[in-house]
Amino acid sequence: MNAPAAPPPKIRVLVVDDSAVMRRVITTTLAKDARIEIAGTANNGRAALEALALVRPDVVTLDIEMPEMDGLSALRELRKTHPRLPVIMFSSLTQRGAQATILALTAGASDYVGKPTDLANLSDAFRCLEAELIPKVRMFGEQLLAQREAAVSHRPAPLAAGSTLPRPGRIRRGTMEAGCIGVSTGGPMALVQLFSAWKEPLAVPVLIVQHMPPTFTTLLAQRLTSAGVTDVQEARDGDIVEPGRAYLAPGGRHMEVVRTEAIARLRITDEAPENSCRPSADVLFRSAAKIYGGGLLGVVLTGMGSDGLKGCQAIRERGGNILAQDEESSVVWGMPGAVVHAGLADAVLPLAELPSEILRVTRPRLNY
Repeated sequence: MNAPAAPPPKIRVLVVDDSAVMRRVITTTLAKDARIEIAGTANNGRAALEALALVRPDVVTLDIEMPEMDGLSALRELRKTHPRLPVIMFSSLTQRGAQATILALTAGASDYVGKPTDLANLSDAFRCLEAELIPKVRMFGEQLLAQREAAVSHRPAPLAAGSTLPRPGRIRRGTMEAGCIGVSTGGPMALVQLFSAWKEPLAVPVLIVQHMPPTFTTLLAQRLTSAGVTDVQEARDGDIVEPGRAYLAPGGRHMEVVRTEAIARLRITDEAPENSCRPSADVLFRSAAKIYGGGLLGVVLTGMGSDGLKGCQAIRERGGNILAQDEESSVVWGMPGAVVHAGLADAVLPLAELPSEILRVTRPRLNY
């Protein structure tokens, strides 16, 4: 008889929050899942940093507002020694909380969860966290454990940028007239890296869908503008699409490109979500493919799920081109991985190489 398979290792979580009530709510919620184990708790950022080496967590949940050392300061210190450790931020969905969350996400946080505001009604707080927090802890934890197992067994990475995947050069220089970016989990940090790398605005307009709620996208547009030389604005209905500018879909609403009297404009709608997303990259990509045809560049960055896949199919059908972020540099390789597995990507690149490739294919060719 074969010996029974060993149970999968549990996902060890370090819970960091200055509120004893909130720590209890989080740990009680996580304990409901058999795959999750509470590795430890801490009541401020400094205590969390000291606990890292002792409890060796697979995932950290980190409150933003804490005494002695807040979550943002702790995150920046943590990233110096643990660049790949998944960190889920807890934040209120107020204007102040949203601003702090954007700073955290662009500083290296893996994702965030809205903090329950009514702790007097604990049953609602438990339900909220069970729906929002457990799936994210499971996803990040299982991904990290799988990477560790692959490293120990010396298995090759399942799919990463390399000789077996499309590389730069398939897209001719200066042939793109517009760019569309679809991104989700890990997106704010990826977008900051992209926009901060360009030393001059692109010669084409850039249209972006980042899965986020209202308020957050307003603040993200401001953060991206300050990070580089490109004016990034939260899109408004009727905006004219102009070269050298970037337009971010407003949180909770779809963004499309339409042409009226030979002028490309943006249309913002409240149509039903696609792929459980609003805004949706598929909605943007499909509409842009109709307007720009073979002159459209689709870029799919880190993100959970497969939003953008059908939109990339529409781009290819109309002669456009597609770049995808590689697995190694992605926080989650869901969205770009779906595009790569479907054979739609013209190149699969690390995040650090994407800015120069986008610049190359959008920079006008000089004719002498």
